[in-house]
Amino acid sequence: MGKFEVKEVKSGIKFNLKAGNGEIIAASEIYTTEKACMNGIESVRKCCLGEIEDQTVEGFEVKKHPKFEVYKDKAGEFRFRLKAKNGEIVATGESYKAKASCLKGIESIKKNAPEAPVVKVEE
Repeated sequence: MGKFEVKEVKSGIKFNLKAGNGEIIAASEIYTTEKACMNGIESVRKCCLGEIEDQTVEGFEVKKHPKFEVYKDKAGEFRFRLKAKNGEIVATGESYKAKASCLKGIESIKKNAPEAPVVKVEE
């Protein structure tokens, strides 16, 4: 089973959603308070069942929020971001060389996030 790991960093607090194998499948922004970070985790849980908007195809269909946006970064690799109902980014994925791997990352979030426990970790 996956888990949300919450940790303090120099400029605040953030979370990573890890799959059962320990791989990071999504990361948050840096929040100023633990409460804001926990609200971010709840947003991921609520929004993770949103549709996928594939911005890598010409003439893609725009989906309503909440949604996952799949796009190519400056290096030409595939990435995703999870946007909440208000359009704010609540989690981002790493870069993937193949779109299929990027889509598997999204599926892993959909599977793991709703029931993932929150664990605080020390650096």
